[in-house]
Amino acid sequence: MSATPASTDDLIVIGKIYSVHGVRGEVKVYSFTDPVANLLQYKSWTLKREGSVKQVELVSGRGNDKFLVAKLKGLDDREEARLLAGYEICVPRNLFPELVDGEYYWYQLEGLKVIDQAGHLLGKIDHLLETGANDVMVVKPCTDSLDDRERLLPYTEQCVLSIDLSAGEMRVDWDADF
Repeated sequence: MSATPASTDDLIVIGKIYSVHGVRGEVKVYSFTDPVANLLQYKSWTLKREGSVKQVELVSGRGNDKFLVAKLKGLDDREEARLLAGYEICVPRNLFPELVDGEYYWYQLEGLKVIDQAGHLLGKIDHLLETGANDVMVVKPCTDSLDDRERLLPYTEQCVLSIDLSAGEMRVDWDADF
């Protein structure tokens, strides 16, 4: 493991180390990718936590739909692995596969202004949540928003009318009073 990242590329969080596994220095990882195992396709990780940054190399990984177990190069001790708990796993965004028209990565939606059909600014997308039925956008109030309410909007075709990344806007079919 090296102490600093290999480059200054724009990094995206794709998972988080949350525990150790076994006695040989493996770590348990929560993946933010879909499917979960896609995280294992990225062999070089930048780990970030509270200003600390480390570069690591993935040797192997396995898992299921809930979590992954990862073996990192040079990490063979359980207690040393325990020190990595809480680190976010990041990779440069330029490594992400291209999407087809109408598909977006969550990081592209975060920060978009959310505007209803009446032209009211409901707020900005702070983050998204994965639920069983559909993903949910957490829209928080911002400067010039209609009110100071946080809203949870479904990320569905029925709710999302249009997305304009260059304008930084998403148009939605949503009642401002709901």
